[in-house]
Amino acid sequence: MKKIIILSLVVLVAGVSFFVKPKQKVIKKETFVADKTFEIKGLDYSYDVKEIKVKLNDKVKINFTNSGGFHDLKIDELGVDTGKIKVGESTLIEFVADKMGTFDYYCSVGQHRKNGMWGKIIVE
Repeated sequence: MKKIIILSLVVLVAGVSFFVKPKQKVIKKETFVADKTFEIKGLDYSYDVKEIKVKLNDKVKINFTNSGGFHDLKIDELGVDTGKIKVGESTLIEFVADKMGTFDYYCSVGQHRKNGMWGKIIVE
C-alpha cells in the first residue's frame, strides 16, 4: 500500500511539472546611446579637459583614462563616481545630466582637487 501511494505521488508530481512550466524571466538589456561622449585623461594633478557642456537630460558617456598616478573622477550633484583607478587603466561612466547648473568634476584622492585636479561640467 505504501509503495502504491509513493508511486502515485511521484507520477502526480511528474505530470504536474511536465504540464506546468515555470515562467521564464525575460531580461531586456537596453543600449545606452549617448547624446554626448567625452574622453578625459587624468594627469598628475590635472585633467586634460577643463570644461564640458551638455544639455539638460542628455545621456552622457565619459571615458576616463588615468595617465599618471592614482585618480578618480567624481561629480557629486549628478551622482557620478568612476572609482579610483591606477595609471594605465580606463573606465567608462554613463549618466543622465538631470540637473541644470555648473558642477565641479574632481579627483577625490588626497589633496589632488586642492592642487588643481578639477574641471567643470555645465548643464544647460
